[in-house]
Amino acid sequence: MQKNKSFEIRPIGVIHTPHNEGSQTPIQPVFSRGVQGTVEIYPEFCEGLKDLEGFSHIYLLYFFDRSAKMQLQVVPYLDSVKRGVFATRAPHRPNKIGMSLVRLLKIENGILTIEDVDILDKTPLLDIKPYIQRYDSRADARSGWQENISDDVAGSLGKRDYPYC
Repeated sequence: MQKNKSFEIRPIGVIHTPHNEGSQTPIQPVFSRGVQGTVEIYPEFCEGLKDLEGFSHIYLLYFFDRSAKMQLQVVPYLDSVKRGVFATRAPHRPNKIGMSLVRLLKIENGILTIEDVDILDKTPLLDIKPYIQRYDSRADARSGWQENISDDVAGSLGKRDYPYC
């Protein structure tokens, strides 16, 4: 592939949540326990939802459409040190792609009801992938600089004092 070749990605739907302000949105689904939202799949993509109802969790891949800037080094929300953006989940990425693991509660008429959602309301959805425990869970995983953040600090800062948490 050529170095600067561009390509087009189009949304397959839109994510609806109670989160209207980025500064008040929990920073990960684990800090949004119990917060529900919906995912509206555009009609031309609804056929692709076949057999998804058997999965308890799904990954949502979406576009950080309200992230105005791109930075290769950022100070993550849970830290005070500049880190490479690829070692974080910050929204200020070159391609502005976000990913969240959410609980799938039901699917009805092209609408997915989800829980533990940490995504801004009206965010464009790019793709859905099922969470498969046998492939996605790793007991020997390392978490880099995040391992130095205590669970208490992460829990306190990650919720951002959002009223739904």
